[in-house]
Amino acid sequence: MEPELVERARRGDRAAFETIVRSRTDTVYKASLAILGNEADAADATQDTLLMAWRQIGSLRDPARFDPWLARINLNACRMRLRQIRPRVRWLRPLASLATEPADNRTTPVDDRTADADAFDRAFEQLTGEQRALLVWRHLDGRSIEEIADRLGVPGGTVKSRLFAARRALEAAHAQELA
Repeated sequence: MEPELVERARRGDRAAFETIVRSRTDTVYKASLAILGNEADAADATQDTLLMAWRQIGSLRDPARFDPWLARINLNACRMRLRQIRPRVRWLRPLASLATEPADNRTTPVDDRTADADAFDRAFEQLTGEQRALLVWRHLDGRSIEEIADRLGVPGGTVKSRLFAARRALEAAHAQELA
C-alpha cells in the first residue's frame, strides 16, 4: 500500500480511498466469509468494514499500518454481525472443504466426508468471532504469528496462546458434533 495514497484518503480524498477499497475488498470479503460462513452476512460485514474505515480513516496514525488497522475493523464488524445473527438458524458454507487435501488423495466415501464437513461447520459456528478469525488468518490465509500479532496489536506469544485455545475449542466442539 502506498502511504501517500492512504495519507490522501486521511485528508478526505474520496478517490484515493476508493482506490484503496478496490484493492482490499476481496481480502476483506474472504476473511468475512470464512469467519461468518454465509455469503450474505460476509457481504454485509464487508460493507460495514469499508464504511467504518472511511469514517475512521482520519484516526489512523501511521499510513504504513493501514492493513492491520483494516483487519481489526473487519474483525470487529464480523463480531457485531455474529451478535446479530447468532440467534437465527444458518446454513454454513462447508469450511472444512477449504482446507482439505485434493480429491484424489481422499479415501473416505463422499457421504462420510459430507457428514464430517457438516459437523465441522457446526463446530466452527460455536467458536467466538476472534477464535474464527485467528484460525482463518493462520490456517486458510497462511499468515504468520507475527502478522496476526501485528493485526491484533498483541504480542506473538498471546497469539500463540489464543490459537492454541481456539484449536482446542474447535476440537472439542467437533468431537461433540460427531458424538
